[in-house]
Amino acid sequence: MSTDDRGLLTKQLIGTSQSDGARGAATKLSEVSAKNTVSVKGLKDNWQKWSSEHQQYQKNNPFSNDTRTSPAVLQRGEDDYGRPQQGSLTERRGKDAHTHVSREVQELCQVIRNIGSQNKEDRDGVTVEFGRLFEHYVNISNKLVGILLRARKQKLVDFEGEMLWQGKDDHVAITLLQ
Repeated sequence: MSTDDRGLLTKQLIGTSQSDGARGAATKLSEVSAKNTVSVKGLKDNWQKWSSEHQQYQKNNPFSNDTRTSPAVLQRGEDDYGRPQQGSLTERRGKDAHTHVSREVQELCQVIRNIGSQNKEDRDGVTVEFGRLFEHYVNISNKLVGILLRARKQKLVDFEGEMLWQGKDDHVAITLLQ
């Protein structure tokens, strides 16, 4: 509130009544001034707090144009390099995704056990053709080839070739190793 506004407000409040009204007007004027001062100060403090937090966040943001380096930057070869920070939401999402994929791999192995036949050469292995597995598994998930690749990486299944294609590789044998 500017000094001109305060003077005008004071004149208006004092002009209404000269005796008790003058004291009431002075009280009202001080309350109005106190409210404006407190709210402006509160706004300033909130803005400063947000600004400080944002500056700290930008120091750790790898996509920021802020050229200051963070002391927590890991170098190649260190144990936690390329991994999300401990306790972060990114770490939690990664663990959840890993759990989900592991569950799908186990489900795939169970399906192979159920629809496959005992391998004649190897008594421990169960074999199924890709075409038969694809026709059965399409009702369960649309990610069969990706899950097969993950299972092969974990040495749970084995098959020839890098990638399996529906139609072309229908007769490729998939062997369950465990």
